Order: sequence, then structure tokens, then C-alpha cells
Amino acid sequence: MQKPINTGILSFGMSGKLFHAPFVDAHAGFNLSAVVERSEKTAQLRFPGIKSYNSVDELIADQKIELVIINTPNYTHFEFAQKALRAGKHVLVEKPFTVTAAEADLLFATAKEHNLYILPYQNRRYDSDFLAAKNVVDSGKLGRLVEAHIRYDRYRYTIGPKVFKETPMPGSGLLYDLGPHLLDMVFALFGEPLEWTKTLGYYRPDTQVDDYACIHLKYPENLQVFITMSMLVVEQQPAFVINGTKGSYIKHRSDIQETQLLKNMSPNNPLFGIELPGKEGVLSTIDTNDKITKEVIPPGKASYIHLFDAVYQTIREGKPYPVKEEQIIQQITILESK
Repeated sequence: MQKPINTGILSFGMSGKLFHAPFVDAHAGFNLSAVVERSEKTAQLRFPGIKSYNSVDELIADQKIELVIINTPNYTHFEFAQKALRAGKHVLVEKPFTVTAAEADLLFATAKEHNLYILPYQNRRYDSDFLAAKNVVDSGKLGRLVEAHIRYDRYRYTIGPKVFKETPMPGSGLLYDLGPHLLDMVFALFGEPLEWTKTLGYYRPDTQVDDYACIHLKYPENLQVFITMSMLVVEQQPAFVINGTKGSYIKHRSDIQETQLLKNMSPNNPLFGIELPGKEGVLSTIDTNDKITKEVIPPGKASYIHLFDAVYQTIREGKPYPVKEEQIIQQITILESK
């Protein structure tokens, strides 16, 4: 392995503490160099020796940092990514990559101009529930795919405290919060759609932003795909329902990584990313005699560390990154479409 990539994280809130710092610290290909902490300085308590900057500009100006992770509010992604690229840094950007496709185009162009990489952080490709669904689709056991429903359900009746999510501004609302996850899953499973239609809902009292969204995507061979996200689902529905000419697959959302990270479990722990029993998906197939066979599909071990493997291999070894530029452009095009 070549020398570690000195990495800075622009925010040490929940995403920084859970989804970035533990993996950068655990991966031998990275050195967790710095974070931005505007008020409380807590990063050094967990990561001794880390630099804590007061501002984004200070971190970006650190000449030793090679990779900047942008995990700040959605509307800041474009501005901070541009600054980092112009300062000669590689960039890893949280979802949504940008608010508009035009911004994404400009960032990719700027990265190429400076011979740098700008990469989308799509950690849900490395969830155990998604990986189990992908294995079933790739196996061909469902036959020709006919219909798929992929959901992300929550129950939050009251308005949340995060202003950038709950007030009308670029990139606010549930569509921009969860839509990038679901669209990326769809692209990874089925490729890019031929066309789509979108419906938004505003159901919580006094909400100023969408708290429900459904996108219907159409594919070749008449495959119909529906992604739904809602903040008003008391009883969570299956996250994956995929139907084909020879079978059906049903799986609830069950990835355990966030729960383990909240308990400060290290990604290097042998138990990390292993789901608890009882969360398995079910594959039902039918033969030529109309006999139905049900098969319990246990999910394998999963870890977001593999996303950082991909980041390292792209930056240090020049290997293609799993999430393609054209997928990001189309994803944002769908998000911003009327």
C-alpha cells in the first residue's frame, strides 16, 4: 500500500462522527488529519493528535491535506467543493452531490482541469440489505424483472431542528435527503432509466418542505421501478420488493452499521456489519409445474470501509470509482426536475 492519504473532514457532527471519521481512522490507506469544529472541540478526545480548525477555509488551506470530505449542509456542497479543488485537494462529497446538475458538471470539469478526483459518497451501496437484494437480482433467479419497489420509511411527525433541512432553501426537503440514496440503489441494480415521473407531498402540520416523495422510473423491457420515501410511516414497509417472471424477493431495511457506530463499535471489530438473526429476506420462486419454493436469504457481512477502499484505489491507483459521473448527473437531474 502506498502512503496514507491525509484527510480532512469539514464537519464533526453526526455524519463526521459516525460515517466518516471511524472509517478514515480504521483504514490503513488514510490518515485522519483534521476536522472543522466551530464550537465544541471534542474530536481530540476520540482521535488524539487530530487538528481541529475553526473554519472550512483554514482546513482547506492546510497544505498537508490531500482529501477533503464535504459533509456540510446540502446548499454548501458546491461552494466548498470548488474551494477544495482549486486548492489542489481531492474531494469526497456527501449526498446530495450538488443541488443542480449544472453545479455537478462544473465540479467534474474543475476536477479534470486540476487533475484531481471528486467522488460521491454513496455509503448505502454498502448496506447489508442492499447487497443482499443486489445478489438476488444478479443471480437471475427472479427471471425477467417486471417491477421493483424500494422504500425508505421514517416516522417524524414534528418539524425537525435542522434549518437547512426544514426550511425552503436549495437542497432542503426529504427528496434531497433520501432521494440520492434510493436513486443510487436503483442505478446500481438496474442502470439508468429511460424516463421518470415524480410526486411530492407535504403532510406534517406547518411543514415548509416535502416530507413525502415517490419517483416512478421506466426501464427497457417494460420494467417498472418505484422509489418511495416518507416521514409518516408508523409501521415500516419492506425496503425491497422485487418481482420477476420467475419469482419475488422481499426484504426489510435492516443494516446494522449505524446502530453499531452509535455504540462506538470500531469498523475493525469482527462483529461489525453482521446483521442480527430474524432480518433475512425471502426469495419465492416458481417452477414450470407452478410449485413455489421459499428460500431465506441471509445477508452477508457489510461495511462502509469498502467505500473507502474504492476512494483509496481511485486516488492512489487510478482505478475507476464505482459511482459514475453520468449517474450522478442523471440522479441530480431527476431530483431537480419538475
